[in-house]
Amino acid sequence: MDLQTIIKLDEQYYINTFGKRTPVCFDHGSGITLYDTEGVAYTDFFGGIAVNSLGYGHKGLTKALTEQVQKLLHVSNLYYNENQTLLAEKLVQHSVADKIFFANCGAEANESAIKLAKMYFYKKNRPEKNEIITLQNSFHGRTLACVAATGQEKYQKPYAPLTPGFSHVPINDFEALAQAADETKTAAVMLELIQGESGVNPLTQDYVDRLAALCREKDILLIVDEVQTGMGRTGAWFCYEHYGLVPDIFTLAKGLGGGVPIGAVCARAEVAAAFSPGDHGGTFGGGPLASCAGLAVCNAFEAERLPENSKLVGEYLKERLEALGETSPVRFGVRGMGLMLGIVFSEPIAKKLQQALFEAKYLVGAVGDSVLRLLPPLILQKKDVDAFCEVLASVLKNL
Repeated sequence: MDLQTIIKLDEQYYINTFGKRTPVCFDHGSGITLYDTEGVAYTDFFGGIAVNSLGYGHKGLTKALTEQVQKLLHVSNLYYNENQTLLAEKLVQHSVADKIFFANCGAEANESAIKLAKMYFYKKNRPEKNEIITLQNSFHGRTLACVAATGQEKYQKPYAPLTPGFSHVPINDFEALAQAADETKTAAVMLELIQGESGVNPLTQDYVDRLAALCREKDILLIVDEVQTGMGRTGAWFCYEHYGLVPDIFTLAKGLGGGVPIGAVCARAEVAAAFSPGDHGGTFGGGPLASCAGLAVCNAFEAERLPENSKLVGEYLKERLEALGETSPVRFGVRGMGLMLGIVFSEPIAKKLQQALFEAKYLVGAVGDSVLRLLPPLILQKKDVDAFCEVLASVLKNL
């Protein structure tokens, strides 16, 4: 089907929550390359918003999913599921978690983490300890509770009154956090170690150290939203490793399934025990197909050392970009870790530059007017970095 026919049908039948989409429809992919319905190739430096961790057409993932589709797509969670069990084991082996619960996406994983934190203190006969502190400019998902947790008014305003019990404090402002934390009422602090949707903003090490100590002092659970930063994205399996942090709960999604929807809630044993049979559940979470995908991704991470590749190639990409930023007609800086980077411009050219790169057949993200966001597949190589930087330099020169 040609692109114009697809666009016309989309406008007629699909609820438009995404605004004006980029005028392209992708048909297939290989490595870090996507091909549209006309056969035109695009280099993907956005990875489906950090989802396609193995790129496109990865042999291990494709083989595992093909075999699973031929065997079994779904069974109820009332029965045992080998893939689910093995994936839970794999995540525990690579993390500080003791127990795993699977969901369908990042928002559902975060919703589950919020419920678990509340249930933890409810079961300790402290039902009044039910409030959650999050950070301003955070993004935790689009369910009603996650919208309330998200520290951005633009996502919240249409859905007032919001789910109560959430408060938001400025990023990297420990005094504001300490003032908001109440030993009697605060159940958890929930945060992203690098805020993605607001422009790739990392938390400082000092802030995280002091925050973790405060949580221990006041018996407050620490929830780390690793939906975007987890699964090798920042150069480690999980971003909390960079900070020397041991969260009580952390959440995963996006890159975990390599393109197949799956989320996870990962928790210390004591906290996980707060969920008794009937307290939580789900029809599809961690089904045979989704958990097969997650297991294939983890196996590829181990065999191909992709978190390490993310670190090494991410450092190389950051160095190349920083050097380019010093000589570019429009000066810019770079922030982030691994293959989660934000290019921060001194002028409001991000959207214009994103369009120019699209015309040069490169896919990137834009946050606001001044930040480009890069989230390429973790199979990225240094030669891909060199090619991208050459195109970026040319586009900036001619912008």
